[in-house]
Amino acid sequence: MSTGKILPIADAAETWRYTRTLLGRHRRPLIVITVANTVAAVAGLVGPFVLGRLVDAVTDGTTLEVARNLVLVAVAAVLVQSLITRFAQRRAMVFGETVFADMREEFVETVTALPLSTVETAGTGDLIARTTRDVSRIQNAVRFGVPRLVIAVVTLVLTSVASIVVSPLVAVAMFVGVPVLVWVARWYLKRATPAYQRESAAYALLDGTVTESVEGARTIDALKIGRRRTSRGDDDLREAFEAERGTLNLRTVLFPGVDFAFMIAPISVLVWGGFLASEGTVTIGMVATIVMYTYQLQGPVWELIFWLDEIQVAATSLSRIIGVRLVPMDRTAGDAEPDDEEVRGTDVRYAYRAGTDVLHGIDLDLKVGERLAIVGPSGSGKSTLGRMLAGIHPPTGGSVQVGGVPLVDLPLEDLRKHVALVTQEHHVFVGSLADNLRLAKVEADDAELMDALRAVDAHGWVEALEEGLATEVGSGGYKLTPAQAQQIALARLVLLDPHTLVLDEATSLLDPRAARHLERSLNAVLDGRTVVAIAHRLHTAHDADRVAVLDGGRITEIGPHDELVAANGEYASLWHSWQHE
Repeated sequence: MSTGKILPIADAAETWRYTRTLLGRHRRPLIVITVANTVAAVAGLVGPFVLGRLVDAVTDGTTLEVARNLVLVAVAAVLVQSLITRFAQRRAMVFGETVFADMREEFVETVTALPLSTVETAGTGDLIARTTRDVSRIQNAVRFGVPRLVIAVVTLVLTSVASIVVSPLVAVAMFVGVPVLVWVARWYLKRATPAYQRESAAYALLDGTVTESVEGARTIDALKIGRRRTSRGDDDLREAFEAERGTLNLRTVLFPGVDFAFMIAPISVLVWGGFLASEGTVTIGMVATIVMYTYQLQGPVWELIFWLDEIQVAATSLSRIIGVRLVPMDRTAGDAEPDDEEVRGTDVRYAYRAGTDVLHGIDLDLKVGERLAIVGPSGSGKSTLGRMLAGIHPPTGGSVQVGGVPLVDLPLEDLRKHVALVTQEHHVFVGSLADNLRLAKVEADDAELMDALRAVDAHGWVEALEEGLATEVGSGGYKLTPAQAQQIALARLVLLDPHTLVLDEATSLLDPRAARHLERSLNAVLDGRTVVAIAHRLHTAHDADRVAVLDGGRITEIGPHDELVAANGEYASLWHSWQHE
């Protein structure tokens, strides 16, 4: 396994092992397709053979009845070939769809099981490219490439064998272009994999840059860095162009080389066969048959060459997709169960890059049922600490425990029953509002869903919808505003019902008045739970039992709001500054 910049890329051995296993699960239909195409290929050999016999018969003098019988045999063979080919193609299409569906479901399971820390570190570009562009490239190869390769190989082998059976001496000339094909194919394959990997990586980088620029358009405009982002996009586009041109250059050698090999093969058979026929070594009919077989070989060889190129693209994409399966887990679940609901962080450290800590030995005990607000300047490590407390990232030093058990030792299903995180990012999935809410609690009935919506002050606009909870949302459905989408995320949290909640700017997309109203509505729901609220709006800190001030990855102050204001320290400065905004 080789490692990409963020997500790994499977090596050739791992890719082939996965492919062999995948096809092995569908061995029976693959055998049926191979046998059917073998029969169809044999039927396709009858026509040239009959033509050769007919030429020899006419040369030697024959009757109309013999000629008619030979023609009838050829027609019958064509009909048989057509019927069997239709059956084989239908089975091949079903086979391709089945294999691709199997692979797609497996990939979705892999992506959804990725460690959350890996997903956050990888960012959007690489993962999106693998789940869209790479999957699309494989889709074509699986649906059409594998069946067509089976047909091409079977036809190629049987036609070559038939030619040798008809006349080994003449058949030798069929293979005069093989050295050219072998040289061109070896030259191409040696360069194709790194070239296509570069192309995929370039498009992944470009996708990431474009996505980030679109999502952060307001920030870009506010900071006046549009020209810098445009320049970066131009650089990424230039790299994608160069990578694409590199693969195109490979094809400009591959295809002309194949064309040359095709051109000299039938000419060689005709010249060599004509010489042998003039010497009386072979008959004209044999030469005619093998010339026809040579032309028949062009189709399968072109299929092989075409899919050689496509399979290289697909194999590169497959190695990237398999690479997602090779992401190491960031935790190993144990069987220990928490003794209580107390969350405790001890000497918590975290580094996104080795040797560069963003959290520096934080000790923090959360009392059961308390409200803790974490405040501090941007870049102080608030969100990182929140992810530590929610078990998203395993600490690179120290530990975060619940009831004496490290969060990272809990199975994810159990972890979310203890601690859950809601961030300012929100996600709406294609489906009904009810489906979106039941992601947190599958068995919840409509009454429970409405109670959860009421808790986050969303029941009003949901009841106003014509179809209520059955309203389709997501792509192609009813478009939720960012604030509504965030309310749905919070309602999921209510349904999930953990004893400790980490709210990382969870109401940031609401206007201050609506956010304040929502937080008051949530108070009743959050009563009795431990709540960690990360916020810039300091009224959240004012309402908390304790406030922790984070600066430079360290807790510089912690205590009740009034005490910290009276201490006239860093928090007091933040509070007075916020009041004057």
